[in-house]
Amino acid sequence: MSETEQGPEAEPAAAQPEEPEPAATAGEPARGKRAAKSTRGAAAAGGKTGASSTKPVKDAKADATDDAETDQQADAKADTQGDAKADAQADPKADGKADVTAGSESGPAAGKDAEQQDGAKSDAQRVSLVKAGKGKDEPLWSFAPEPGPTPGRARRVATRVGTAVAEFLGHEWTMAAVGSVLLAALMTWPTLRDPATTIPQDTADPTLQAWQMSWGGHILTTNPSQLWNANAFFPDKYSYAFSDTLLGYAPAGMLGSGPVAALVRYNIMYVLIFALAFFGAYVLARQLGARPTGAVVAGAAFAYSPWRLGQAGHLHVLSIGGIALALAMLARGHGFSLRDGYRPDRRRWGWVLAGWLVAAWQISLGFGIGIPFVYALLLAVLATAVSWGYRHVRVWGVTRPFGWKLFFANLGGGAIFAAVGALMAYPYLQVLKDHPYARRSEELVGLFSPPLKGFFIAPPESWLWGDAYADARATLTWAPEMALLPGFFLYGLAFAGLFVSAWRLKHRIWMLVGVLGTVALAMGTHGPGKGEFGYLALYRALPGFDGIRTSGRLVVWTTLFMALLAAGAVSAFAERAVELFADRTQTDRTDRAGFLPRLATLIPVMLVLFEGAHKTPHPVVPPTPVAMSTLQGPLMVLPSHELFDMNVMLWSTDGFPKIVNGGSGFTPMDQQQLRLTMEQFPDVSTVALLRERGIRTVVVVRSQALGSAYERAIDAPIDGLGLTRTEQGDVVLYKVEDS
Repeated sequence: MSETEQGPEAEPAAAQPEEPEPAATAGEPARGKRAAKSTRGAAAAGGKTGASSTKPVKDAKADATDDAETDQQADAKADTQGDAKADAQADPKADGKADVTAGSESGPAAGKDAEQQDGAKSDAQRVSLVKAGKGKDEPLWSFAPEPGPTPGRARRVATRVGTAVAEFLGHEWTMAAVGSVLLAALMTWPTLRDPATTIPQDTADPTLQAWQMSWGGHILTTNPSQLWNANAFFPDKYSYAFSDTLLGYAPAGMLGSGPVAALVRYNIMYVLIFALAFFGAYVLARQLGARPTGAVVAGAAFAYSPWRLGQAGHLHVLSIGGIALALAMLARGHGFSLRDGYRPDRRRWGWVLAGWLVAAWQISLGFGIGIPFVYALLLAVLATAVSWGYRHVRVWGVTRPFGWKLFFANLGGGAIFAAVGALMAYPYLQVLKDHPYARRSEELVGLFSPPLKGFFIAPPESWLWGDAYADARATLTWAPEMALLPGFFLYGLAFAGLFVSAWRLKHRIWMLVGVLGTVALAMGTHGPGKGEFGYLALYRALPGFDGIRTSGRLVVWTTLFMALLAAGAVSAFAERAVELFADRTQTDRTDRAGFLPRLATLIPVMLVLFEGAHKTPHPVVPPTPVAMSTLQGPLMVLPSHELFDMNVMLWSTDGFPKIVNGGSGFTPMDQQQLRLTMEQFPDVSTVALLRERGIRTVVVVRSQALGSAYERAIDAPIDGLGLTRTEQGDVVLYKVEDS
C-alpha cells in the first residue's frame, strides 16, 4: 500500500503525509479540537520521554508550561479550522479557501516532508501560493490549486454549438434522413446525371408537372389571387385545378425560373419523393415498435415497390411519403405504439400538431391520393375516440388521461387540415360546375379497374421482373394502371410476419384485414360483387371518390400494411439474434448481436431493394423553340394535342404568357373545338375566331407540324387575312392584326 493510501493510524503523527488534513465540518468542531490536542499531546509526550533522564526539574516545569501553551494554541487553531469549514459550507465559494487554510496549519515536520516530495508530484498536483480573501477569519495567504485558463465567450459558444451539431448529426433521425436521400439518388439513377435536359419516364405528364410546380411558385410570389387561373387553357377559368396540382411543392417552384430551372427542379423533387417515402415508412415502423432493420425493410418496401416504377411519370401518385410521416407524428404525439399501446407519459402535443400539418400538406399535393387519405384519417380518429371512450368510461378501474393540451392540439390541427381540404376542394367543385363532363363515370372507373392478377404482374420499368411479365401485361386492358405488383419478396416477408412477428396477434390480424380490404377496394369494378360491395359503394356514398378514375392507386395502402407486417417479421428475427448473442456472451446487452446474425438480418433489406431496381427511361426533353417571354399573348402553339401541349406548358414557364394549349386529366370542350377549327389555319374563319377569343399570336413548330393535320399552317397564303408572318429557325410566327 502506498503512503497516500494508508490511514492516519498507520504511522506516527510526525510521519504523516504532507497533504493537509481536511478541516472539520461545521457539525464536528469538537472532534477537530480533540484531534489537534491528541496529536500535539503525543508529540509533547514523546519529547518528554526522550529528555526525562537529563533535564533538570525546572526544565521539566518549563516544558510543561510550554506544552500547556501549545495545547491552547492547538485548540485555538482547531477552532479556527472548524469555523472556516462551517463558513465554507454556508458559502460554497469559500469552501476551497477553508480547505487550503486548514492545510497551511500543518506542523513543521509535514512542511519538510512536503518540500521533499513536491518534486515527485505531477504538475497537476502541485500547489502555488495564492492570495486569499480579506474576510475577518481568513489569513492573508494560503495554498490553493493553480487556477486553469478560463475559456472566452467565443470558445464557450463554439463548444456548445459543436456539441449540439455533433448530437444532431449522430441522431437516428438525422442519419435516417441522410441515408434516405443517398439511397434515393442511387435507386433513381440516372435521374440526377443530366437533370437540365432529361426527365424520367416520358415527356408528357412529367413536363406538365414541372409546369405545375413552376406556376405555383411563380404566382404565389407575384399575384396569389390568380393562383387557380393559370396561364394555360386560355380563356378557361380555374385551369390550375384541371388535374392534381402539386401545390405543396410551390415553395420549390419559387427557386429559379424558366424551362431549364423547371426541369432541374422536377428531377430533384423526383428523387426527394422516393427519399420521403422511405423515411416516412421508416419512422412509422420505428414509432410502432420495430427494430431498425425491420424499419429499413418497411421503408424500402414502401418506397421502391415494383408497382411504383410504373407510375414514374405521375409525381402526384409517387408523393406518398407524407402519409406515413403524418401517421408516425400523430402516433408519437399521442404516445401510441404497437409495443406498449397508449402511454400517457409520452404524450407530446407539438408532435400532434406537426402531424396534422404534414397531413394537410399531403392533401395539397393532389386529391387522387389525398381523398382516400382524408377518409383513412377520419376513420382512425373515430376508432381511436370510441376505443378511448370505452376504456375510460366503461372499463372499471382503467384511467386513460388525455389532457387539454392534446385535445386542443388535435382540435387546432384538425381544423387546419379541414380548412386546407376545403380550400383545395373549392376550385375543383367550380371546375365540375363549369365542366360537368369532367366527373368520372362508373364506366370510366371500370375501364381502369385492375383484375386480381394485376397484383402479381410487374410493370415494364421493373429491372428484375419487367421483361418476364411482358406477355402477362398484354392481357391487361390498361397495363400502366393495372400492373400493381407490390413485390414477391414483400409478399413472402408479410406472410412470414403473420406467424413470426414483433407485433401482437391482434395487430397482425388487423394488418391482414387491411391488406385484404384495400386489395378489394383497389380492384374497383372487379372487386366483390363487381364493386358493389367495395369501391363503387364508396364512389356513390363518399364525396370526392367520383373524381378518381383509377381505383388501383389504393395499392398504396396495401403496400403500407404489408410493409409493416414485414417489419414485424424482420424485427422478431433481429430480436432473436440479440437473445442468442446475450446467451452466448453471458451478458445483458439488448442492442448487439453476432456478426453472422446481423448479416442475416440485412438479407431481407437487400432482397426488397433488389426487387425495386428499375430501368426507367430518361428521354431528352424537346428544347424551347422560341423565347416565349418575347411573344405577345395570348397565343396558341400548333400542332395542338394533349401530349404535345404538355411540352408547350413547360416552355411557357419562360414568362408565363397566356396560352390556349394545355393537357390535363380531361379536355375542355371549347379547347377541343378550337383545335379542330385550327386545322384549317390560316383562313378567314380561323382568323375571325382568333380575334373573337383575343388570341394575338400563333406559333407553328415546323418539325412537329410536318405530317400532321396542321401542316398547312407552315406556308399557306395569308393575303388579305390580316396576318403577318415571320420565321425564326424551326418556328413560324403569325401575328393577328386588329381588324
